[in-house]
Amino acid sequence: MAPSLLEIIETLPTGDTWGPPTTTETTLNGVPYAPFSKGDKLGRMADWTAEGKERERGGRQQYQSRYRDQIYGAGGPGGLQTVFNIEGQNEENTFSLVDRSTQSTRGRGFGGRGSAVFRGRGQRGQQNQRGGRGTFQRVGGRGGQQGYDPRGGRGGRGGRRFGWKDYDKPQRNREASVQPKDTWRMLEEIDFNRLSKLNLDTGEGEDLDDYGFLHYYDRSFDKQPGAATSVRKLQMLDRAAYNVSTSSDPVIQELAEKDEATIFATDNILSMLMCSPRSVYSWDIVILKQGNKIYIDKRDGSSIDMVTVNENAADAPLEISEGNKDQINSPGALKEEATHINNVFPSQVVIESETGKHEMNNEHPFYNPEQETDPPASKAYKYRRFDLSLEADAEPLHLVVRSELDAVVKNNISGEDQFLTIKALNEFDNKAQGSGGALDWRTKLASQRGAVVATEMKNNSCKLARWTVQAILAKADLMKLGFISRATPKNTSDHVILGVLGYKPREFASQMNLNLNNGWAIVRTFVDMVMKAEATEGKFVLVKDPNKPTIRLYQVPMSTFEEDEGEDDGIGMGKVDEDGEQE
Repeated sequence: MAPSLLEIIETLPTGDTWGPPTTTETTLNGVPYAPFSKGDKLGRMADWTAEGKERERGGRQQYQSRYRDQIYGAGGPGGLQTVFNIEGQNEENTFSLVDRSTQSTRGRGFGGRGSAVFRGRGQRGQQNQRGGRGTFQRVGGRGGQQGYDPRGGRGGRGGRRFGWKDYDKPQRNREASVQPKDTWRMLEEIDFNRLSKLNLDTGEGEDLDDYGFLHYYDRSFDKQPGAATSVRKLQMLDRAAYNVSTSSDPVIQELAEKDEATIFATDNILSMLMCSPRSVYSWDIVILKQGNKIYIDKRDGSSIDMVTVNENAADAPLEISEGNKDQINSPGALKEEATHINNVFPSQVVIESETGKHEMNNEHPFYNPEQETDPPASKAYKYRRFDLSLEADAEPLHLVVRSELDAVVKNNISGEDQFLTIKALNEFDNKAQGSGGALDWRTKLASQRGAVVATEMKNNSCKLARWTVQAILAKADLMKLGFISRATPKNTSDHVILGVLGYKPREFASQMNLNLNNGWAIVRTFVDMVMKAEATEGKFVLVKDPNKPTIRLYQVPMSTFEEDEGEDDGIGMGKVDEDGEQE
């Protein structure tokens, strides 16, 4: 049997010790021993990631990793530095992996000495560059090795900046458009992710009747947008325009008595509900249930009537309470300015003529010449019906919507009249906070029209989606978008028209990735919730959460919102009061 290790140690001659021989020398081949104490830190062993970290973290990390090991143990005999650490550091600096294909070539943009970083899309032959998203980057010049950087930047400015300067951004704490009361009972809370997955095909719809008249559009506004010859001053024209709610519309009341449909709404209110997943600001919609009829309505002073500005921008305009020192560029002031522009602009771009206008089948439903002193604005109201039925429904479910048209134009080929909706985008100050990176319209609208429109689609996704839905609901042939800018950035009363662009509503919806079937499914979802309520008559309120992508449905008392409207709110009276008029 082989002896154990302990038995071998015991048989060693006296005087022999285990381990290396002891010596009084302080040097080994002329090299001093490294001083060591319990307070000193030992050098690293094999840190395979040190070289990559130095390249990624830049000068500060390189300084720390280069001199850190030389500091510890520097207080040896005679003030000599630790030679072992110096040699170990030199070995790490000269060490390199054989396979460098997986090594990242991107830097942080502020690397150490002697490094040059180039940013931008399409930069080739430069090391540490940032390219487009998932772009191939040429490393080491032409003919060199190509590597794929999946973290490439967007728009030539680098990848997503997770948490970049989030500490410096004010906390958005917007107020709700209406505050729920204790008497309100919440029935449902739905987030936008669930709403975005819905789908319901309703078809093109059918026309029931139309009212009003339309002036012809002035084609002179279609000159080259942004050119000096196309710039005109926005004028104030006194025209009688109306914004009548659903329940106050006498035509809708008449259609409800004839059982033409179950659900009734206006295009302004319905578009807000259909495009709700794109909204950021808070809004509210009132839903009235009267027997087997449902009216999708609004309250007086509702924010739905206001035109938002840069609602969907990444850095939307700040409220005064949020630190915005420029009061004219706050969200409330911008809404009033944009709403005023959209009330005035459609009347200026038409040719008013008593003989040359397109008359609809019925007279204007809201204009009373005996009471009005101003002439009516060019406006036509089309009442259209859509089928929201499902295969499982026992009875068909139809919706009637009052849609609006603003002008008419002759087709150049066929000579037929084409219906138009006219809206206006407004520019306040492309250098101010909340501009959303918008280009200068005066200089870029003519040369970079696509970039200007694309930026507006991004910053005003909800507003443009609503306008597109309204044009499709009215079965308009074209949608005209005016580009209005302030005469001077600090003047909110004087504006100029830089140009007008025309789009086909369906094509514009495709460019915006707008799905109308999803909008119809959202309407059907909330209608089903109201219809399933126990009460045969009731009032419900939809409220968009001011700070979350969530909609809440409340059942409220019938007297809600009526204390501010007086004793009679006009429901079922078949007439329009003065509150429905907008100057």
